[in-house]
Amino acid sequence: MTVDITLIVLMAVFFAAGIYLLLERSLTRVLLGLILLGNGANILLLAMSGGGGKSPLYVAGTPPEDYTDSLPQALILTAIVITFAVTAFLLGIIYRSWVLGREDDVQDDPEDRRVADQPSYDYEDDADIAADTTEFSEPDDDASATSDAGGPAAAGARADRPGDAR
Repeated sequence: MTVDITLIVLMAVFFAAGIYLLLERSLTRVLLGLILLGNGANILLLAMSGGGGKSPLYVAGTPPEDYTDSLPQALILTAIVITFAVTAFLLGIIYRSWVLGREDDVQDDPEDRRVADQPSYDYEDDADIAADTTEFSEPDDDASATSDAGGPAAAGARADRPGDAR
């Protein structure tokens, strides 16, 4: 079995360009990257399926190794359908983003940025965490009275928690 070097180079270019486009902030470029990745996967399946052969129809007297395997063709067809469905879904997201904000760039979410700035509590980092950072600290009453959720109902809910002074 020989593999055509042109298909391998084309597949590598599609994968590289697709991954590069996926890392962009524009949803249109993400869509183009997904399309390129899907086409690269199809070329990978085509290149790895082997050389051409006879039709998979049965003809008496033909040895089995002369037939073409139809599984890679079915996998490519399935990959095409999946890529089409993801493309249609992402086109819907791009259209909705354009209608709402007149841009297709993905914006930073302030809550995501706040969470990203927090320390990591992975298994490896557990030994490095100080004991006082894991304890819950109650906000003072002056700051909570001026917040949006403040008021008598919120103050009563805070007083019912265990550990609060009554």
